Amino acid sequence: MASTETPNPAVVINAPVLPPAVRHETIFGVFAAVPLHHTVLLVNDHDPKPLLYQLDAEQPGTFTYEYLERGPGRYAIQLTRVKP
Repeated sequence: MASTETPNPAVVINAPVLPPAVRHETIFGVFAAVPLHHTVLLVNDHDPKPLLYQLDAEQPGTFTYEYLERGPGRYAIQLTRVKP
């Protein structure tokens, strides 16, 4: 029987505490290490659309995402690895 509950994230990334110079690189590295069908909860202080576009360009079709919170001061997005 399939569960309809949101899975617990494998990793939580609080992006605003990461240094800007390594923020995207760190997020991509963490996501690359997440096993298939596991999730990452990305928390940010602004809409991370550019990061999502970049991730899709570099790793097309490897993830799905869902906004759990949409600002104005906090955005939370659940990213789920769907392809190795």
